[in-house]
Amino acid sequence: MFEIIFLGTSASAPSIRRNLPAQVIKHEEHRFLIDCGEGTQRQILQSGLGFKRLNRILITHGHLDHILGLAGLLSTLMRWETMEEMEIYAGPGALDRIHDLLYGVVLRGGAPPMPLHLIPVQKGVFFENENFSISAFPVVHRGSDSFGYLFEQKGRRPFLPEKAEELQIPPGPWRRNLVAGQEVTLPDGRLVTPEMVLGDFRPGVRLAHIGDTGEIESLESICHQADALIIESTYLESEADLARQFSHLTARQAATLAARAGVKKLILTHISRRYREKEVLQEAQAVFSETVIARDFDTYLIKREE
Repeated sequence: MFEIIFLGTSASAPSIRRNLPAQVIKHEEHRFLIDCGEGTQRQILQSGLGFKRLNRILITHGHLDHILGLAGLLSTLMRWETMEEMEIYAGPGALDRIHDLLYGVVLRGGAPPMPLHLIPVQKGVFFENENFSISAFPVVHRGSDSFGYLFEQKGRRPFLPEKAEELQIPPGPWRRNLVAGQEVTLPDGRLVTPEMVLGDFRPGVRLAHIGDTGEIESLESICHQADALIIESTYLESEADLARQFSHLTARQAATLAARAGVKKLILTHISRRYREKEVLQEAQAVFSETVIARDFDTYLIKREE
């Protein structure tokens, strides 16, 4: 299961009700901040999340509305918070701009308050543990090395307690080892294999996050059967020419991607203040009914139905 908290959902400039792009994705004890628009540090405080363990930041691309908040965030950490280290992941071009912003403007040649790692992203898996992984994939956007991020929980074979009871397997290390895929010898000498107490394989939850992009064709296979797709929806189809000019999507395009890829849920963000929310939702739902529009401080649990 993944949990996503939207801290900013506006496109290009803030509006009265929407801050600039930023989201936090949580899985167990891990927290990842995706993008950091201006004012994100205040949104973090207002959401109640706080800064604890928020030490990994994934940047989709280097445009200012997605990175300017890094300056304020670092400034806040320097004065009020403590953090052991910070990792910022982004494409090489975006990292150059982030380096100039943090070291040239905020730190002005000084040292950061914690070890600060600027880590270049390439296509493929860049974070992995025993439960889930995060991979980056290239996205087409205006004049920038842009990336989307795919969060994938690892699949498993569920433990069937009724089978364990039938076989009279006592609680304790025997059951734990069977769940881990190991054969066990019970106190009475019987050998039990994992196949005897594990169910059919269940794929893990898949969450695709895409920032700004101007096309959807290259994204279908990546988003295939994702449990949720988070993606921009900056324009309506009536202004599709503007969307193409600035390399953004219309609500209809985003919904078309969701329908073609067979995702379970579509969450639209990067909403322009030039439109009413109702207009954006209607255009998308006409193509893909399982569409919602994220608002600042909305929270969604992304999980696979049993």
